[in-house]
Amino acid sequence: MNGRTEVWVDTALRRSPAQPVFHWRASRRLAVFAYHGIDDPDGFAQHLDHIRRTAAAMSLDEVLDAIEGRRALPRRAVLITFDDGHRSVLEVGLPMLRERELPAVAFVVAQVIDTDRPFWWTEVVDLAERGGTVSGMHALEPRDLVRALKRVPDGRRVEAIEELRRTAEGPPTAMPQLTTDDLRTMESGGIAIGSHTWSHACLSRCGDEACRQEIDSSHEKLTKGLGHPPTSFAYPDGDRDARAASRLRMLGYRAAFLFDHRLSPRRPSDPLAISRLRVNSTTTLDRFRTIASGLHPTLHRARGGS
Repeated sequence: MNGRTEVWVDTALRRSPAQPVFHWRASRRLAVFAYHGIDDPDGFAQHLDHIRRTAAAMSLDEVLDAIEGRRALPRRAVLITFDDGHRSVLEVGLPMLRERELPAVAFVVAQVIDTDRPFWWTEVVDLAERGGTVSGMHALEPRDLVRALKRVPDGRRVEAIEELRRTAEGPPTAMPQLTTDDLRTMESGGIAIGSHTWSHACLSRCGDEACRQEIDSSHEKLTKGLGHPPTSFAYPDGDRDARAASRLRMLGYRAAFLFDHRLSPRRPSDPLAISRLRVNSTTTLDRFRTIASGLHPTLHRARGGS
Protein backbone atom coordinates (compact mmCIF):
# COMPACT_ATOMS: atom_id res chain seq x y z
CA MET A 1 0.00 0.00 0.00
CA ASN A 2 1.12 3.55 -0.66
CA GLY A 3 1.13 6.15 2.09
CA ARG A 4 -2.23 7.66 1.19
CA THR A 5 -3.93 4.26 1.15
CA GLU A 6 -2.40 3.35 4.52
CA VAL A 7 -3.75 6.57 6.05
CA TRP A 8 -7.22 5.81 4.67
CA VAL A 9 -7.12 2.27 6.05
CA ASP A 10 -5.91 3.47 9.47
CA THR A 11 -8.73 6.03 9.62
CA ALA A 12 -11.31 3.44 8.56
CA LEU A 13 -10.14 0.98 11.22
CA ARG A 14 -10.16 3.61 13.94
CA ARG A 15 -13.77 4.50 13.04
CA SER A 16 -14.92 0.90 12.60
CA PRO A 17 -17.51 -0.65 14.96
CA ALA A 18 -14.84 -3.13 16.06
CA GLN A 19 -12.60 -0.45 17.57
CA PRO A 20 -14.79 0.34 20.62
CA VAL A 21 -15.12 -3.39 21.36
CA PHE A 22 -11.36 -3.92 21.19
CA HIS A 23 -10.76 -0.74 23.16
CA TRP A 24 -13.00 -2.08 25.96
CA ARG A 25 -11.24 -5.44 25.96
CA ALA A 26 -7.83 -3.75 26.04
CA SER A 27 -8.77 -1.85 29.20
CA ARG A 28 -8.32 -5.11 31.10
CA ARG A 29 -4.86 -5.82 29.72
CA LEU A 30 -1.40 -4.26 29.84
CA ALA A 31 -0.21 -2.32 26.78
CA VAL A 32 3.60 -2.26 26.53
CA PHE A 33 4.68 -0.03 23.65
CA ALA A 34 8.03 -0.87 22.02
CA TYR A 35 9.71 2.09 20.29
CA HIS A 36 13.25 2.44 18.99
CA GLY A 37 14.54 5.93 18.17
CA ILE A 38 12.41 9.07 17.89
CA ASP A 39 12.48 10.21 14.27
CA ASP A 40 9.27 12.25 14.40
CA PRO A 41 9.01 14.33 17.61
CA ASP A 42 5.59 15.70 16.65
CA GLY A 43 4.20 12.22 16.08
CA PHE A 44 5.71 11.00 19.34
CA ALA A 45 4.14 13.96 21.16
CA GLN A 46 0.73 12.97 19.80
CA HIS A 47 1.21 9.45 21.17
CA LEU A 48 2.22 10.73 24.60
CA ASP A 49 -0.67 13.15 24.79
CA HIS A 50 -3.06 10.36 23.79
CA ILE A 51 -1.64 8.14 26.55
CA ARG A 52 -2.06 10.93 29.10
CA ARG A 53 -5.70 11.43 28.09
CA THR A 54 -6.80 7.81 27.84
CA ALA A 55 -4.47 5.53 29.82
CA ALA A 56 -2.53 5.10 33.04
CA ALA A 57 1.21 5.23 32.33
CA MET A 58 3.12 3.03 34.75
CA SER A 59 6.76 2.92 35.77
CA LEU A 60 8.78 -0.25 35.37
CA ASP A 61 8.80 -0.83 39.14
CA GLU A 62 5.03 -0.44 39.32
CA VAL A 63 4.55 -2.98 36.54
CA LEU A 64 7.02 -5.40 38.13
CA ASP A 65 5.29 -5.10 41.50
CA ALA A 66 1.95 -5.85 39.84
CA ILE A 67 3.35 -8.85 37.99
CA GLU A 68 4.69 -10.17 41.29
CA GLY A 69 1.33 -9.66 43.02
CA ARG A 70 2.26 -6.73 45.28
CA ARG A 71 -0.14 -4.24 43.70
CA ALA A 72 -2.99 -4.08 41.23
CA LEU A 73 -2.66 -2.42 37.86
CA PRO A 74 -5.29 0.18 36.98
CA ARG A 75 -7.48 -0.12 33.91
CA ARG A 76 -5.72 0.81 30.66
CA ALA A 77 -2.27 0.36 32.18
CA VAL A 78 0.55 1.33 29.79
CA LEU A 79 4.33 0.89 29.87
CA ILE A 80 6.47 2.86 27.39
CA THR A 81 9.71 1.16 26.30
CA PHE A 82 12.56 1.85 23.87
CA ASP A 83 14.96 -0.68 22.36
CA ASP A 84 18.67 -0.32 21.48
CA GLY A 85 19.55 3.00 23.16
CA HIS A 86 19.37 5.66 20.44
CA ARG A 87 20.58 9.09 21.52
CA SER A 88 17.21 10.52 20.47
CA VAL A 89 15.65 8.85 23.50
CA LEU A 90 17.84 11.05 25.70
CA GLU A 91 17.85 14.21 23.60
CA VAL A 92 14.24 14.20 22.37
CA GLY A 93 12.30 11.64 24.38
CA LEU A 94 13.43 12.45 27.91
CA PRO A 95 12.35 16.14 27.87
CA MET A 96 8.99 15.23 26.33
CA LEU A 97 8.36 12.48 28.87
CA ARG A 98 9.39 14.67 31.80
CA GLU A 99 7.15 17.51 30.64
CA ARG A 100 4.20 15.11 30.75
CA GLU A 101 5.40 13.25 33.87
CA LEU A 102 5.42 9.93 32.04
CA PRO A 103 7.88 7.16 33.01
CA ALA A 104 9.53 4.77 30.54
CA VAL A 105 12.19 2.07 30.11
CA ALA A 106 15.16 2.01 27.71
CA PHE A 107 16.76 -1.34 26.86
CA VAL A 108 20.32 -0.59 25.76
CA VAL A 109 22.95 -2.47 23.75
CA ALA A 110 25.84 -2.39 26.23
CA GLN A 111 28.69 -2.88 23.75
CA VAL A 112 28.27 0.58 22.21
CA ILE A 113 27.83 2.57 25.43
CA ASP A 114 30.61 5.21 25.78
CA THR A 115 31.68 4.75 22.13
CA ASP A 116 30.99 6.16 18.68
CA ARG A 117 30.56 2.65 17.30
CA PRO A 118 27.41 2.12 15.19
CA PHE A 119 24.89 -0.62 15.92
CA TRP A 120 25.90 -3.65 13.88
CA TRP A 121 22.90 -3.47 11.54
CA THR A 122 23.60 0.22 10.84
CA GLU A 123 27.22 -0.63 10.13
CA VAL A 124 26.22 -3.43 7.73
CA VAL A 125 24.04 -1.07 5.67
CA ASP A 126 26.73 1.63 5.70
CA LEU A 127 29.52 -0.71 4.61
CA ALA A 128 27.41 -2.48 1.99
CA GLU A 129 26.45 0.87 0.45
CA ARG A 130 30.15 1.67 0.18
CA GLY A 131 31.04 -1.46 -1.72
CA GLY A 132 31.50 -3.96 1.07
CA THR A 133 30.60 -7.54 0.19
CA VAL A 134 29.81 -10.82 1.95
CA SER A 135 30.65 -14.13 0.31
CA GLY A 136 27.53 -15.87 -0.97
CA MET A 137 25.34 -12.80 -0.35
CA HIS A 138 26.53 -10.44 -3.10
CA ALA A 139 23.10 -10.06 -4.69
CA LEU A 140 21.34 -8.81 -1.57
CA GLU A 141 20.42 -5.17 -1.07
CA PRO A 142 21.89 -3.68 2.15
CA ARG A 143 18.74 -3.98 4.25
CA ASP A 144 18.03 -7.45 2.90
CA LEU A 145 21.57 -8.35 3.92
CA VAL A 146 20.80 -7.31 7.51
CA ARG A 147 17.71 -9.53 7.51
CA ALA A 148 19.74 -12.43 6.11
CA LEU A 149 22.45 -12.03 8.77
CA LYS A 150 19.83 -12.25 11.52
CA ARG A 151 18.94 -15.74 10.28
CA VAL A 152 22.41 -17.29 10.12
CA PRO A 153 24.47 -18.72 13.01
CA ASP A 154 25.87 -15.84 15.00
CA GLY A 155 29.46 -16.77 14.26
CA ARG A 156 28.68 -16.36 10.58
CA ARG A 157 27.17 -12.92 11.26
CA VAL A 158 30.34 -11.80 13.01
CA GLU A 159 32.50 -13.13 10.14
CA ALA A 160 30.31 -11.34 7.60
CA ILE A 161 30.72 -8.00 9.36
CA GLU A 162 34.50 -8.47 9.38
CA GLU A 163 34.38 -9.25 5.65
CA LEU A 164 32.37 -6.08 5.02
CA ARG A 165 34.97 -4.05 6.91
CA ARG A 166 37.77 -5.50 4.78
CA THR A 167 36.04 -4.95 1.45
CA ALA A 168 34.28 -1.60 1.94
CA GLU A 169 35.78 1.73 0.95
CA GLY A 170 36.84 3.16 4.29
CA PRO A 171 35.89 2.45 7.92
CA PRO A 172 32.31 2.51 9.22
CA THR A 173 30.80 5.93 9.83
CA ALA A 174 31.05 7.00 13.47
CA MET A 175 27.77 7.08 15.43
CA PRO A 176 27.89 8.90 18.78
CA GLN A 177 26.25 6.69 21.37
CA LEU A 178 24.87 7.14 24.86
CA THR A 179 27.41 7.41 27.65
CA THR A 180 27.29 5.98 31.13
CA ASP A 181 26.54 9.48 32.43
CA ASP A 182 23.66 9.69 29.95
CA LEU A 183 22.19 6.48 31.34
CA ARG A 184 22.32 7.91 34.85
CA THR A 185 20.67 11.11 33.62
CA MET A 186 17.90 9.07 32.02
CA GLU A 187 17.32 7.07 35.18
CA SER A 188 17.16 10.19 37.32
CA GLY A 189 14.63 11.61 34.82
CA GLY A 190 12.28 8.65 34.99
CA ILE A 191 13.57 6.36 32.23
CA ALA A 192 14.66 3.06 33.79
CA ILE A 193 17.58 1.27 32.09
CA GLY A 194 17.34 -2.39 31.11
CA SER A 195 19.58 -4.77 29.19
CA HIS A 196 19.28 -5.54 25.48
CA THR A 197 22.32 -7.89 25.45
CA TRP A 198 25.93 -7.02 24.76
CA SER A 199 25.89 -6.71 20.94
CA HIS A 200 22.23 -7.34 19.94
CA ALA A 201 22.98 -10.82 18.65
CA CYS A 202 19.93 -12.97 17.90
CA LEU A 203 20.17 -15.32 20.86
CA SER A 204 18.62 -18.35 19.17
CA ARG A 205 21.45 -18.15 16.60
CA CYS A 206 24.15 -18.20 19.31
CA GLY A 207 25.91 -21.18 20.81
CA ASP A 208 25.53 -21.80 24.54
CA GLU A 209 28.64 -19.86 25.56
CA ALA A 210 27.93 -16.94 23.23
CA CYS A 211 24.36 -16.72 24.51
CA ARG A 212 25.57 -16.59 28.11
CA GLN A 213 28.25 -14.00 27.28
CA GLU A 214 25.72 -11.74 25.53
CA ILE A 215 23.71 -11.60 28.74
CA ASP A 216 26.52 -11.61 31.28
CA SER A 217 28.72 -8.98 29.62
CA SER A 218 25.82 -6.55 29.34
CA HIS A 219 24.75 -7.25 32.91
CA GLU A 220 28.24 -6.58 34.24
CA LYS A 221 28.74 -3.34 32.32
CA LEU A 222 25.36 -1.92 33.24
CA THR A 223 25.71 -2.93 36.88
CA LYS A 224 29.06 -1.17 37.09
CA GLY A 225 27.88 1.92 35.23
CA LEU A 226 24.56 2.39 36.98
CA GLY A 227 25.68 1.32 40.44
CA HIS A 228 22.96 -1.34 40.60
CA PRO A 229 22.05 -4.39 38.48
CA PRO A 230 19.39 -4.05 35.78
CA THR A 231 16.18 -5.90 36.56
CA SER A 232 14.59 -6.00 33.10
CA PHE A 233 15.63 -7.30 29.71
CA ALA A 234 14.40 -7.15 26.11
CA TYR A 235 15.21 -9.99 23.72
CA PRO A 236 16.86 -8.73 20.50
CA ASP A 237 14.24 -8.93 17.74
CA GLY A 238 11.95 -10.47 20.35
CA ASP A 239 13.94 -13.67 19.88
CA ARG A 240 13.11 -15.49 23.12
CA ASP A 241 15.47 -18.31 23.99
CA ALA A 242 15.03 -20.81 26.82
CA ARG A 243 18.74 -20.71 27.68
CA ALA A 244 18.58 -16.92 27.92
CA ALA A 245 15.49 -17.02 30.13
CA SER A 246 17.21 -19.47 32.44
CA ARG A 247 20.30 -17.26 32.70
CA LEU A 248 18.20 -14.15 33.31
CA ARG A 249 16.40 -15.94 36.12
CA MET A 250 19.73 -16.90 37.71
CA LEU A 251 20.93 -13.27 37.55
CA GLY A 252 17.79 -12.02 39.27
CA TYR A 253 15.95 -10.37 36.38
CA ARG A 254 12.34 -9.71 37.25
CA ALA A 255 11.02 -9.31 33.70
CA ALA A 256 11.94 -9.83 30.06
CA PHE A 257 10.08 -8.46 27.08
CA LEU A 258 9.19 -9.84 23.66
CA PHE A 259 8.55 -7.99 20.38
CA ASP A 260 5.48 -9.94 19.31
CA HIS A 261 2.93 -7.16 18.65
CA ARG A 262 0.43 -8.32 21.25
CA LEU A 263 -1.22 -6.90 24.32
CA SER A 264 -0.04 -8.49 27.54
CA PRO A 265 -2.24 -9.98 30.25
CA ARG A 266 -2.37 -7.71 33.29
CA ARG A 267 -0.40 -10.37 35.12
CA PRO A 268 1.62 -12.40 32.57
CA SER A 269 1.98 -16.10 33.32
CA ASP A 270 5.70 -15.88 32.52
CA PRO A 271 7.39 -12.63 33.63
CA LEU A 272 10.31 -13.46 31.31
CA ALA A 273 8.04 -13.42 28.25
CA ILE A 274 5.97 -10.22 28.38
CA SER A 275 4.30 -9.16 25.14
CA ARG A 276 4.83 -5.75 23.58
CA LEU A 277 3.18 -3.71 20.83
CA ARG A 278 5.36 -2.51 17.95
CA VAL A 279 5.16 1.22 17.32
CA ASN A 280 7.42 4.02 16.16
CA SER A 281 7.28 7.78 16.30
CA THR A 282 6.04 7.97 12.71
CA THR A 283 3.00 5.78 13.46
CA THR A 284 -0.13 7.82 12.72
CA LEU A 285 -2.36 8.58 15.68
CA ASP A 286 -5.21 6.60 14.11
CA ARG A 287 -3.00 3.53 13.79
CA PHE A 288 -1.58 4.09 17.27
CA ARG A 289 -5.13 3.95 18.65
CA THR A 290 -5.91 0.66 16.89
CA ILE A 291 -2.58 -0.78 18.01
CA ALA A 292 -3.33 0.20 21.61
CA SER A 293 -6.77 -1.40 21.42
CA GLY A 294 -5.43 -4.66 20.01
CA LEU A 295 -7.42 -4.33 16.77
CA HIS A 296 -4.39 -3.72 14.57
CA PRO A 297 -2.36 -6.60 16.10
CA THR A 298 -5.32 -8.96 15.62
CA LEU A 299 -5.67 -8.03 11.96
CA HIS A 300 -1.90 -8.20 11.51
CA ARG A 301 -1.84 -11.80 12.73
CA ALA A 302 -4.90 -12.67 10.63
CA ARG A 303 -2.96 -11.53 7.55
CA GLY A 304 -0.11 -13.85 8.48
CA GLY A 305 2.12 -11.28 10.20
CA SER A 306 4.49 -12.43 12.90
